[in-house]
Amino acid sequence: MYSDPQNCLYCQNNETLHNLMIEIAHLSVSRVFLFKEQTYRGRCLVAYDKHVSDLFELTDEERNAFMADVTRVTRAMDKAFHPEKINYGAYSDKLSHLHFHLAPKYVDGPDYGGVFQMNPGKVYLTDEEYSAMISEIKKYL
Repeated sequence: MYSDPQNCLYCQNNETLHNLMIEIAHLSVSRVFLFKEQTYRGRCLVAYDKHVSDLFELTDEERNAFMADVTRVTRAMDKAFHPEKINYGAYSDKLSHLHFHLAPKYVDGPDYGGVFQMNPGKVYLTDEEYSAMISEIKKYL
């Protein structure tokens, strides 16, 4: 299912997007966001700059640049939060804009050893706590 860029959360950069996540940075071919819902401490999302549905639509050069951005973010997340593992999710069933969910997992944390939940709706932080997390991530980007 291909979505219209006019209705795309990431392309429109609208209120719905900003209610779900906070933009951290713009990298070489993507934008990085911190999820406001923080059940998985440090959870981020990397969205490709252009409206494409899947990795196979990119040239090798574009794909490599995007995956380099994803790797750059996960390295920063690892240094900032020290998770046991970072889970990657690229579903795009209903919103066909190439993006990766990056969910840190901790041994004693939620869903360790299983699939992360898309939006558990359990953990929200103060503006100061979000700012501190973003500063930690930016320090390592």
